[in-house]
Amino acid sequence: MPVPLHQAKAGFFRMLGHPVRVRVLELLQGGPLPVRDLLTRIEVEPAALSQQLAVLRRSGIVTATREGSTVVYTLAPADVAPLMRAARRILAEIASAPPPPRPTRAPAATAVREG
Repeated sequence: MPVPLHQAKAGFFRMLGHPVRVRVLELLQGGPLPVRDLLTRIEVEPAALSQQLAVLRRSGIVTATREGSTVVYTLAPADVAPLMRAARRILAEIASAPPPPRPTRAPAATAVREG
């Protein structure tokens, strides 16, 4: 039985829920990159990057190809780059929006005491 679309979307966004994975996707928008370049630009331990790249590979959002002794990563679906740009625009709008007004409290009811 296929997974309902809303559950698949939730899983997709959970997969994006790590800063290293998001950074990898941002960097790959500029084109394929070897692991050594990703390590230099992200500045994480090799094991940490490898773990996050594995999550992205399993999800199908990136592909890895071997060129000699070098592994090069590429964004797989064409829609990933526009999604990342849309996220950037949405976050910029949220950050530049004035804060929402604070809720006002209704005046407390005063009890009348009979004396």
